[in-house]
Amino acid sequence: MRMKLASALRTVALAAAIAATSVIAQTALVDGQVTKIDATQGKITLRHGPIKNLDMEGMTMVFRVQNPALLKEIKVGDKVKFEADRVNGQLTVTKMERAK
Repeated sequence: MRMKLASALRTVALAAAIAATSVIAQTALVDGQVTKIDATQGKITLRHGPIKNLDMEGMTMVFRVQNPALLKEIKVGDKVKFEADRVNGQLTVTKMERAK
């Protein structure tokens, strides 16, 4: 009985890991342009294309940044590629890099 339970738990854990990997792989970087930076509040305003994982059309809007250090690497006018998600109910940039 213990062997069957252990095997079943491994199968469930493997399935969860595969599902998580699939979700991560589907998150594409979004093209955007920085229009405003508010480093003291940890916010950035981006003009961006569609964000599929948030079912959002392209627009200009304010995001929180998960890592405020990201704001030191960019300036207004920079073109960026970023990922955003809901973190604690707030739209948050979780990854960002200058576009090449």
